[in-house]
Amino acid sequence: MQIKMIQTAKNTGDRFADKGSLTFTNETNEQNVMLKLDPKQKFQSFMGFGGAFTEAAAYTLAQISDEDRASVIESYFNPETGLNYSLGRTHIHSCDFALENYTYVEENDTELKTFSIERERKYVLPLIKDAVKSRGEELTILSSPWSPPAWMKTNNEMNNGGQLKPEFYHTWALYYTKYIKAMEQEGIPIWGITVQNEPEATQVWDSCRYSAEEERDFVKNHLGPVMEQEGLEDKKIIIWDHNRDIAYERAKTILSDAEAAKYIWGTGLHWYVSEEFENLSKIHEEFPDKHLIFTEGCIEGGVKLGAWHTGERYARNIMGDINNWLEGWIDWNIVLNEQGGPNHVGNYCDAPVIVDTKTGEIHYNSSYYYIGHFSKYIKPNAIRIAHDLHHEMLKTVSFQNEDGSIVVVVMNDEDKSETITISLEGKVTEAVLPERSISTFVIKS
Repeated sequence: MQIKMIQTAKNTGDRFADKGSLTFTNETNEQNVMLKLDPKQKFQSFMGFGGAFTEAAAYTLAQISDEDRASVIESYFNPETGLNYSLGRTHIHSCDFALENYTYVEENDTELKTFSIERERKYVLPLIKDAVKSRGEELTILSSPWSPPAWMKTNNEMNNGGQLKPEFYHTWALYYTKYIKAMEQEGIPIWGITVQNEPEATQVWDSCRYSAEEERDFVKNHLGPVMEQEGLEDKKIIIWDHNRDIAYERAKTILSDAEAAKYIWGTGLHWYVSEEFENLSKIHEEFPDKHLIFTEGCIEGGVKLGAWHTGERYARNIMGDINNWLEGWIDWNIVLNEQGGPNHVGNYCDAPVIVDTKTGEIHYNSSYYYIGHFSKYIKPNAIRIAHDLHHEMLKTVSFQNEDGSIVVVVMNDEDKSETITISLEGKVTEAVLPERSISTFVIKS
């Protein structure tokens, strides 16, 4: 067996550093923390990792040279030199990370005759197409609406919550299908949709509220049947698309209804508010035939250049969710500008890649490297395997790829280094984990 070690550490300057090969022996040092791997015990299959193609990200990349734009796209989507991203997310017309509120139809067009995604041709579609080119194969793309058009809503505006008026349930369901078909006409297959981004939140940006019962009934009586009528029954429908804190309650209300559940692929999660990872397991245990996917997370409150805790938050959340049955992981904006935008209501955030549109400088944050320690090595369709690790400050996740290789990611977020012993099939090896570091081990027989 060969074991290769790749490391990123705060205080060494190592970023995806190849630390060479470790050798397995029969001698165990009892003083070390022990990490036992058990490939015989298997859990969920994993779809892959990705990020969101927001108008803000696409617009930001359009502000720099073609060469620099291409290098950022490669740094995410190239399977060899980049982060090996295979998933993506789009917003169905505007979200907060758009340049303004906009829709695909004219005011009060109840028949959707004026429907057109023309606006996306400028920034978003070219970005997706270039990402696909960089990857060398299609991406798995999930699409989410932030708000119906203002005239379909109780508050008559796209921002500040409000609800979908019952008389427009059917029209709005049809809108999703028009979007999917329009994107596919552009050569961009859509894998699935979420019912509503963050249905429990009244945001100062594009938002729309649904109670669990309203979301259930909208899927059961409108969205599910309309998707079928339009020949799109193979597209996945994902509920919730919001935080973990009340994800179980929401999923239970909707998925307990067989008529609604038959249309639903699974539950989408965001990371804001809480790190109650166990709620994912609760959903999985009660509805084992349904799936769990992470649809959005980012560091709030503007750009945090050079911060290390941001990368650690990514790794902690990725591991916490995956160890509780998560099957796919999608970051929020892949790129933002020096302000953490553009954002049409000033809700600035951080991104793994920040492009200074004034100087042309490209910054790769700690989050970029931390995500890569998973996405570069855990390939689509890898299967999570069992591990045993008892240590408060070390976190880990382990997978077996389709080629048989085993990938283990270990994060040490302590201010002191740790030496661990990795045990597999009766053989052991030792590794040093520097303080504030993340390490990936790739084991091949």
